[in-house]
Amino acid sequence: MTSPVSPASWTYADEFVAEDDLLAAARSRAEEVGVAPIGPGGGATLRFLASVLDAKNVVEVGTGTGVSGLWLLRGMRPEGVLTTVDVETEHQRLARQTFTEAGFGQRQARCIAGAALDVLPRLTDNHYDVVFVDGDKTEYAAYLKEALRLLRPGGVVAFDNALWHDRVADPSVRDEETATIRELNQLVADNDGLIPLLLPVGDGLLLARKI
Repeated sequence: MTSPVSPASWTYADEFVAEDDLLAAARSRAEEVGVAPIGPGGGATLRFLASVLDAKNVVEVGTGTGVSGLWLLRGMRPEGVLTTVDVETEHQRLARQTFTEAGFGQRQARCIAGAALDVLPRLTDNHYDVVFVDGDKTEYAAYLKEALRLLRPGGVVAFDNALWHDRVADPSVRDEETATIRELNQLVADNDGLIPLLLPVGDGLLLARKI
């Protein structure tokens, strides 16, 4: 059995792809409004994923201040469209500022204000290359159901916080959020229509490709 990665190596890997001033500004806005965006390593993973899939249509649950959205947009096709959903209109205002400063207009970054479980059912079946989820943890299982409907064959769903601050791996921790994420991980692992992968990047990034 291999030895665990040291904290220094973990940090080195997570920060391997450096963030620029635009992402730093988006993170600063997130801190001001109490939002916890995806980490640099997770963001770089999302950009890589969008690039590998040559993504044209992406859905994001949890806009925040635009950190993850900007990473995704930078990996997508130039003509691609990111549809990002958040219940907080102020967060989306800040995200639009992030996208505009980075050169992405409203045609490329489509912000929809509302509860994800109200908005997602209105989106087109089998149309999206990537669905990224960083929303209400207690609704993760419901988001998976919607994501599987929205994704095209070969598309990928990604969930942030899949390790949930080291709580998921500890069976003695049974609060609602931890239990729901643990359930989600098992649902993905057991689904024969998915190819799953759990990456220990940031707070954990669960990926699954729709067969």
